[in-house]
Amino acid sequence: MNLIIIGYIIGIVLQIEALFLIAPTIVGLCYHEYNSSIAYATVAVICLLTGIFLRRRKFNSNELYPREGFVAVALSWISLSLFGSIPFMLTGEIPNFINALFETVSGLTTTGASILSDVESLTHASIFWRSFTHWIGGMGVFIIMLAIMPFAGAHSMSLMRAESPGPSVGKFLPKIRDTAILTYAIYLALTLIITIAFRISGMSLFDALTMTFGTVGTGGFGIYNDSAASFTPLQQNLITIFMILCGVNYNTYFCLVFRRFKEMFSSEEVRAYFIIILSSAGIITWNIRHLYLTLGESLRHAFFQVGSIITTSGFSTVDFDQWPQLSRSILIILMFIGACAGSTGGGMKVSRILILIKSVQDELYRIIHPHLVKKKYFDNHILSEETLRSTNAFTAIYFVLFFLSVLLIGMDELDFTTDFTAVASMINNIGPGFNLVGPTCNFDVYGSFSKCVLIFDMLAGRLELFPILVLFMPSCWKKY
Repeated sequence: MNLIIIGYIIGIVLQIEALFLIAPTIVGLCYHEYNSSIAYATVAVICLLTGIFLRRRKFNSNELYPREGFVAVALSWISLSLFGSIPFMLTGEIPNFINALFETVSGLTTTGASILSDVESLTHASIFWRSFTHWIGGMGVFIIMLAIMPFAGAHSMSLMRAESPGPSVGKFLPKIRDTAILTYAIYLALTLIITIAFRISGMSLFDALTMTFGTVGTGGFGIYNDSAASFTPLQQNLITIFMILCGVNYNTYFCLVFRRFKEMFSSEEVRAYFIIILSSAGIITWNIRHLYLTLGESLRHAFFQVGSIITTSGFSTVDFDQWPQLSRSILIILMFIGACAGSTGGGMKVSRILILIKSVQDELYRIIHPHLVKKKYFDNHILSEETLRSTNAFTAIYFVLFFLSVLLIGMDELDFTTDFTAVASMINNIGPGFNLVGPTCNFDVYGSFSKCVLIFDMLAGRLELFPILVLFMPSCWKKY
């Protein structure tokens, strides 16, 4: 294990975080919240100095292997969360360390679950930072790092693979740096487009920016106590559209940029993603039609909540916990499916679900034709054994961690639906669950131990399980 290069990488990440912390510092100054500005500026200086300290030692080789890549990504996300939680404690807005860490991890992992009962009591600086963490964590800080500091040579793919969501990660362009630059260019373009659209719809600049961070990062931190309910129907429809678009695999946008339209429309995952959304929203609209005055209102709320849950954004316009059982069941299923691989969304990913279905179909086919060898295809490409093995391993670990977490937080003696959907929400990076953690409630109902379990689940879910779990393998820390 090359601890020097891992420390060097964490140092770079903390320096990038110091740069990001300047934004809430400026926001605080604009709103004359000087105590908040001092708090964020102080943490920015601490991050900067810590980063300089960690980068003081030079290393002989700039090659980064998978083991170091996974450990560096996991420890960097933990460091980002720890330092990012300090401003909440310095301002006194979230004085408890576990609560501050929960809120920060929820932001960076784009989960959007909160322990706060009154979001509007926060300063503008803290509301901005809280939402800005969605934007930072949505695409991932390592994509930025690879775009501006391609120091790791050919093995820098280890960093991208450890942080990027999906069963397989590849380079759309020959060079990793070019792929990272184009990815963030698309991310920035979407951010700009969404902000402009929100401004045109009537949102203030502050609301437009903070809601954009949660939408493009598929996060879900509301800037008002009612989440998105107080926005106009037009604004809610815009949020719905952009949430769904941000849950699409970014390879689709690559194809759009390079005018590879045939490849773009042939994506099995994207087609399945939109079919799931349309069919789910249609059934829910029919199921809740009696709860609202018009069919249009039913459609708006149904599409909003389906888009919010499947993209793991977690915004809400209504208390969907009061919907009929069929609608709530559909939303729970969507929690597990999640968005597309290669997007900012969480969950198991549509591509993994499709691969698992193909694997089941293949096993059934083998029962009828045991001697026939049949290759499995996905998006007109043969599925590699590595992808199949990774998908199966992910699924097995996913459900082991899921049920273990449900057992652990069960010590708080809350009802099963609350515990089940709380873990589903955390590990899939969604935000609200049902019952005591529903859209009108918060996660402060849990004790410190359970919150730590849920924090672990959020980090594991955002990093696709493996980087976090690798930290607990003794062999990982042995020398070569």
